[in-house]
Amino acid sequence: MASTSTPLTLPVLPLDDEVVLPGMVVPLDLSDADVRAAVEAAQAAARSASGKPRVLLVPRIDGTYASTGVLGTVEQVGRLSDGDPGALIRGRSRVRIGAGTTGPGAALWVEGTVVDEALPETLPGSVTELVKEYKALATSWLKKRGAWQVVDRVQQIDDVSALADNSGYSPFLTTAQKVELLETSDPVARLKLATEQLREHLAEQDVAESIAKDVQEGVDKQQREFLLRRQLEAVRKELRELNGEDGEDESDDYRARVEAADLPENVREAALKEVEKLERSSDQSPEGSWIRTWLDTVLELPWNERTEDAYDIRGAKAVLDAEHAGLDDVKERITEYLAVRKRRTDRGLGVVGGRRGGAVLALVGPPGVGKTSLGESVAHAMGRKFVRVALGGVRDEAEIRGHRRTYVGALPGRIVRAVKEAGSMNPVVLLDEIDKVGSDFRGDPAAALLEVLDAAQNHTFRDHYLEVELDLSDVVFLATANVLEAIPEALLDRMELVRLDGYTEDEKVVIGRDHLLPRQLERAGLEPGEVVLDDSALRKLAAEYTREAGVRNLERAIARLLRKVAAQHELGDRELPFTVTDGELRGLIGRPHHVPEAAQDPAERRTAVPGVATGLAVTGAGGDVLYVEASLADPETGAAGLTLTGQLGDVMKESAQIALSFLRSHGAELELPVADLKDRGVHIHFPAGAVPKDGPSAGITMTTALASLLSGRPVRTDVAMTGEVSLTGRVLPIGGLKQKLLAAHRAGTTTVVIPKRNEADLDDVPAEVLDKLEVHPVTDVRQVLEIALSPAELPVAAAA
Repeated sequence: MASTSTPLTLPVLPLDDEVVLPGMVVPLDLSDADVRAAVEAAQAAARSASGKPRVLLVPRIDGTYASTGVLGTVEQVGRLSDGDPGALIRGRSRVRIGAGTTGPGAALWVEGTVVDEALPETLPGSVTELVKEYKALATSWLKKRGAWQVVDRVQQIDDVSALADNSGYSPFLTTAQKVELLETSDPVARLKLATEQLREHLAEQDVAESIAKDVQEGVDKQQREFLLRRQLEAVRKELRELNGEDGEDESDDYRARVEAADLPENVREAALKEVEKLERSSDQSPEGSWIRTWLDTVLELPWNERTEDAYDIRGAKAVLDAEHAGLDDVKERITEYLAVRKRRTDRGLGVVGGRRGGAVLALVGPPGVGKTSLGESVAHAMGRKFVRVALGGVRDEAEIRGHRRTYVGALPGRIVRAVKEAGSMNPVVLLDEIDKVGSDFRGDPAAALLEVLDAAQNHTFRDHYLEVELDLSDVVFLATANVLEAIPEALLDRMELVRLDGYTEDEKVVIGRDHLLPRQLERAGLEPGEVVLDDSALRKLAAEYTREAGVRNLERAIARLLRKVAAQHELGDRELPFTVTDGELRGLIGRPHHVPEAAQDPAERRTAVPGVATGLAVTGAGGDVLYVEASLADPETGAAGLTLTGQLGDVMKESAQIALSFLRSHGAELELPVADLKDRGVHIHFPAGAVPKDGPSAGITMTTALASLLSGRPVRTDVAMTGEVSLTGRVLPIGGLKQKLLAAHRAGTTTVVIPKRNEADLDDVPAEVLDKLEVHPVTDVRQVLEIALSPAELPVAAAA
């Protein structure tokens, strides 16, 4: 460790923001008053004593003196290189500064003690390694700067203290770092500090050199790419001139294209701003590619293109009737729209409040009734372009509203793309399967459709990609769905609901004869007239080979029949032309799959035994018949209570509880042995257990099945029923009456029991169906039982 000795009295030579370490030789400017005073005081003191003038070099940082200084000798006084008076001073040793004192001259005199920095002659191995490391680092840094002469000088220094103080010449050290070196009196600790400072500087220098190298390589690459692009443009220009073409490529001149395009004013302003950005950006900028893609999209949109509507109302109605049988509600709505549109145009009311007269319709119905194909027919009847947008399975909100332009691969939404594809601002856009839209962490597409399908808002629709207003108020939107409950209520509120409840048997025969058969004849490679389907065959195909609300399976059955005939003709087993009647269907395509209950043997019918009733229900595929089976457990083996099976929902389970409670409380009045309900378990089962079922409309069906079981009177085989039951026995209204009656008609049922409050819904049922059904509106369960249960058999004695 260093020790202190040798007290001194010296004039102070302050160094502003500068540090001199022992061993350093520095020139100082004598123009500074403090420096000159200290040198003159040292010279005056040296005249009275032998030796060179001595001063105390003390760093002065922000007016504060350091606690340690350096004893310096004035080697020479003369002129500096710039001609100003100066002195050459050599640092000798560290001095610990004490109290101030008086002395000759204007200088500040202080007392100090020289710091003894002597080390033992034999140094530890760690110190030797430290010396080697410092010399290696210093040599590396000096070689990078090209200071080869200094390298030899550093290598010759063996004293630890002198080697550490030699770092004072390092230009990269800050004043604070040099002061720290000055005030560290232990030579080994000082050498460690100097080594750490030098190591950090070399690491920073390596990083800076690496960054500079990368930047230089990038600049060189850009310059090379720029030069090659310029050469390419020059070559293209020469080729265009050689071929006699214009020297400028019109496809790249976006400003000319924007100014020549027929754009709305706000869109033109936005496009010109983007053109200015494109002109300012470099060819290598990724923003230039985004802007070009956006401008291409804007210029391709038909901002002011519109097709003229066909205002021949009778002609439009004839087109709809020719392409689709039935569907009167939709046809009437389209006819009304065209009539109103024609009157608005005649009176100059094409645009009112910035909005045009578009329409938003929701076509809801079971699969296969023609919802999708109806959209194309509507466009044909109106003389408009048709675009179909499939929404099934869409889960990303950006699919509707578009992506932000900053994303790689950004695109406008499906609505904008549909308008662009149509080439006009007033197409018929079919939003197919809107009830299949999903939602997840990417957003809710159904919520994004709220603005699109709102007639009060869609004249200012703003796509995330375009970011300019797009007028959709002249578009006719037709949304299709199978399940009404799957459409969000807020979205459904913005659309006009049109129900397509399925086709009657007569309508299916017409559709099969006029539409399906000609299409399938062409697909089977048969000429019209080579195979003729008799109406009886079509009727049997619709009634017994298929049972559906739509006509998809009917078309498949016709296609299968034609394939069979074509194959037999190619094998030489069948001559053409050939007429198919109902009697030949079994030999061609096999047995029927759906035989009506009324056509079966009375002993084989489901309702031939007590405890089974026929109900009516609505599923996603339309209306269907639903059988309810009830049984009583043996009092000795079965536990009392109610058991429900058939994958029933909560509402249907509650309906079963209500039916059982009603019979327990009114059994005596209905002359039923209600004692069995108390002691024996009741089991109600709905067949087709793999299909989930729910809803209150099977209430009277379950009540009838239980009453039939208790009374021993079977339910009439030709009776089907629907209605909700209350605890007091009232029959409450239900929904989907039209679909249920169509299902009853398809199943061969002739008598239907419905709630009295649904009697007004019979106006929607086709007349040919009502003519074949005996409909009984009822208000009480007692009326249902009187109609549905078979008469009780009289005892033999009474009959005699």
